[in-house]
Amino acid sequence: MNQFSDSEAQIISSILQMPNAPIILQKINTELDKEKTKRNKFYNEITEQVKAEFINGEIIVHSPVIKLHNEICSNVHRLIDAYVYAKDLGFVGIEKILIQLTRNDYEPDVCFFGKEKSKKFKSNQKFFPAPDLVVEVLSKSTEKRDRGIKFQDYQAHKVMEYWIIAPSGKTIEQYVLKNKKYELLTKASSGEINCHAIKNLKFDTKALFNRKLNYTIIQQILAS
Repeated sequence: MNQFSDSEAQIISSILQMPNAPIILQKINTELDKEKTKRNKFYNEITEQVKAEFINGEIIVHSPVIKLHNEICSNVHRLIDAYVYAKDLGFVGIEKILIQLTRNDYEPDVCFFGKEKSKKFKSNQKFFPAPDLVVEVLSKSTEKRDRGIKFQDYQAHKVMEYWIIAPSGKTIEQYVLKNKKYELLTKASSGEINCHAIKNLKFDTKALFNRKLNYTIIQQILAS
């Protein structure tokens, strides 16, 4: 069971030791078939006007964000996109990019795909694979999922790097994939962030929360 994590292998082993394992697995497959039908309906009904995700069989429609959340997302996207564009490193998506994983579909606040993946993208593409970097900006309604199911799912699908940004404390948590698990590399509200998924990208953490500093760093990137 090398393809599974230790906890997944333990769950599988426990089920296989049960005398009614075939019945349990049949029930699971039946429920997953129902979920697949619901997921296909989700694909057919979602529109560009609504931010929605499909998580463990449920359709999650997001409410409008507050101004601070929008400002931080914009700062993150502007800075990363300017660097990636200047260095020709891939593609940066914001908010409405639908990430299609094995079971679930997410629309991260910001995400980055390296050239190996992005060179295959088409202009009319609607569904995207697991990114190399995902950034989620917390809100009261999303924090549990951002730290729970999404954390687990991004980790399981080998998303190289995951940032969780907390607007309230103006902090960033930087997780990097090591030995198939996320390791907390940085939790800070100041100091330098050294991105692992985007080659040689380094910047002052405060640029994620300060528009003026954000703009200054972008000018430096474009001038280099």
